[in-house]
Amino acid sequence: MTLPIGVEAVSFRYPDGTQALEDVDLLVERGERLAIIGQNGSGKSTLVRQFNGLLRPTSGRVLIDDVDAAAQHVAHLAAKVGLVFQNPDRQIFAAKVRSEVAFGPRNLGMTATELERAVYAALESVGLTDQADTNPYDLGYSRRKLLALASILAMRTPIVVLDEPTTGQDARGVARIQQIVAELAEAGRTIITISHDMRFVAESFERVIVMRAGQIILDGTPAEVFAEAAWPALATTYLEPPLPARVGANAGVGATPTEAVLVASLAALGNASAIDAPNVDTPNADGRNG
Repeated sequence: MTLPIGVEAVSFRYPDGTQALEDVDLLVERGERLAIIGQNGSGKSTLVRQFNGLLRPTSGRVLIDDVDAAAQHVAHLAAKVGLVFQNPDRQIFAAKVRSEVAFGPRNLGMTATELERAVYAALESVGLTDQADTNPYDLGYSRRKLLALASILAMRTPIVVLDEPTTGQDARGVARIQQIVAELAEAGRTIITISHDMRFVAESFERVIVMRAGQIILDGTPAEVFAEAAWPALATTYLEPPLPARVGANAGVGATPTEAVLVASLAALGNASAIDAPNVDTPNADGRNG
């Protein structure tokens, strides 16, 4: 069963005095796919690190399944919230790919059979089964990112948090991550991502929140957050809506955050124009209208 996250008036100040979060309220429902976007320094990573106890609120509280995270050890929270770091090299430490993926689930107490299945399934999901005995640092950066993702997938946590998962990935890698997100959602797990990839956000997530200066300034579906009315707010975070949203606005077909929605909207507009067009009879062979 997935676990809801409740953030209640959370503020966080770093030891150097930087105010990273200020009175943030957020509820993430079970099985939700949530994307968090905003400029660098807006508080995105600080917020998600509250979920697994890597950071603790200066004020306010974070609830995981209605239990205050402050009362739970990081190890206990790690069994509920799996966080894939933006930089895989901050997460990887083992000498073999297989060992790296096995570390988390082994510490959760999986049996040998469960562990073997979890490791294989995770490596298969990210396309690294043929690299099981490879030293992680013999992999390229993009594949190390996939390895870090596999190490969290193997833990089978009800909540999965992905920090900039598509950075450094080619089209095939992005498609693989999108497939993983879809499979996690189908399994009822809660997926949260931080991303600057607006296309990925619009295509794979059902809810988007926009952060600026430690606060949430927009919260809605991709169609709402990337609609033309929201562009001024997005601009204050140095973000641009995905290309389909801009094309759709220019074409006057409304909010079109993805290519699929744009194509469907343009097709509907074309069909409506054909229906509304006046019926002009074509001439017969003798030149008279039929």
